[in-house]
Amino acid sequence: MEFLGATQTATYCGPKKSCLLPEVAPTSISQDSYQSYYLPGYRYLSSWRPSLFYKVSSFRPNDDGQGGGHLSAPLRPPTILPSMRTSLYARYSPHDWFNANQVQFRGSEAYRHWAGRLNADSVRLMQDKEQLTRQQQEDSGKNLGQRMADIDFWRSELQYELERLLTETRALDTAKRRLECAADEAQGPLQVALECLYCREKRMGIDLVHDDVEKNLIQEVDLIRTCQEKMRKLAERIDQQLNINRDAQHALERDLGDKNSAHFIDEKCYNLRNTSDSINYYHGVEKIDGTVSVPETWAKFSDDNIRYSQNARSNSTILRDETEHTLERASEDMWQQYTDTNLAFNRRISEVAEAKNKLQAQLAKTLQEIFQTENTIMLLERAIMAKECPLKVVQTRLEARTWRPNMELCRDVPQFKLVNEVFTIDDTLQTLKLRLREAQDTLQLLILNKARLEHDLLVKANSLFIDKEKCMGMRKTFPSTPRLVGYT
Repeated sequence: MEFLGATQTATYCGPKKSCLLPEVAPTSISQDSYQSYYLPGYRYLSSWRPSLFYKVSSFRPNDDGQGGGHLSAPLRPPTILPSMRTSLYARYSPHDWFNANQVQFRGSEAYRHWAGRLNADSVRLMQDKEQLTRQQQEDSGKNLGQRMADIDFWRSELQYELERLLTETRALDTAKRRLECAADEAQGPLQVALECLYCREKRMGIDLVHDDVEKNLIQEVDLIRTCQEKMRKLAERIDQQLNINRDAQHALERDLGDKNSAHFIDEKCYNLRNTSDSINYYHGVEKIDGTVSVPETWAKFSDDNIRYSQNARSNSTILRDETEHTLERASEDMWQQYTDTNLAFNRRISEVAEAKNKLQAQLAKTLQEIFQTENTIMLLERAIMAKECPLKVVQTRLEARTWRPNMELCRDVPQFKLVNEVFTIDDTLQTLKLRLREAQDTLQLLILNKARLEHDLLVKANSLFIDKEKCMGMRKTFPSTPRLVGYT
């Protein structure tokens, strides 16, 4: 019993092992200190009990030295050692414990060294990238400033050219008005006749006819144009040149507006800072290339617009010089043609007014018939709705009688009468619905006829308005003879 009183380490490391203690399975020193204590490979002592030691007695020899002897009193129970109480826990040697600590120390030193290098490199990297970002931001700001200066230059050029073009356009328009006035105001009657023709083109439907009024207006236009052929050609050229000027003006204004928008956007971008509130992420925007020009084509575009405007101004100056030498006098026949046209207008107005009165009478009769048909439809609908409750009652009775038991389910006289009542009500409903559809179809025809009458009335009213109000309203005045011949 050498293990009595031995320490836990001595018991674990000693050369002798007790047959009563469990044998500990070998363990690895690489396992963590917080590993599970219930590891595979351990043998657990389940049959050993401390009571076994009470049965062990010491044999003592006799005093006479003979071979006999007697059993002494039983010994005290042996001490339960810690190695026995904790037989389920892992045990390591001091060597393993020191080796594990050394491995932990070396690993910690390596991690700290690596982390220190990483922190130093990260600080240097952040400083380099911060300097690069700041430099690029400053360069972008300088480029935006230079771009704004270029935009300001072309904006001033476009504004100057636009002002000169507007001045020239106003001068050309004034020359055109002087030409019209100097031609004994013959252009006035021509515009009135043309306006009458244009207004009469707005007539609708059957009223769009080639009547005497239109024939006289065409003759009046031809007469005025024949007398003023040269002035007309010059006026057309002036009109074309005005359109060209407006086109150039539109190009300049559009280019100037684009320059203003671009300057506003670039100025906004130039004023953006890292502390601005309006900055945000726009992922993938750097991959979008929506540009349509390069600096060379951008400058050439504005230069072409300016050159186009300069050419338009040059042509306008030539036309204004030519208008000073182009004057035509009016013909005395304008008065006769003016009177004939007015008489044709009066005859046409009387014919249209008479047709309009007849259409209004037909419309009143149609409206009365529509009112009566709508009342009939309303009565038919009420009659159909009145048959719904009797139909529900008889069908409910029939459904309830289907639940009669056994022999009571008899086809008696009430059953026959109820079925006959259902068929009668259904036939009544079908007849009423058919009559309702006929009435509705009739109402639709009346409404269609009403729409046609109203459309014809609208056509006639439109024709009366054009001939009586617009055309005759414009033809109330006519230039005097001295003005037509160009003396005043």
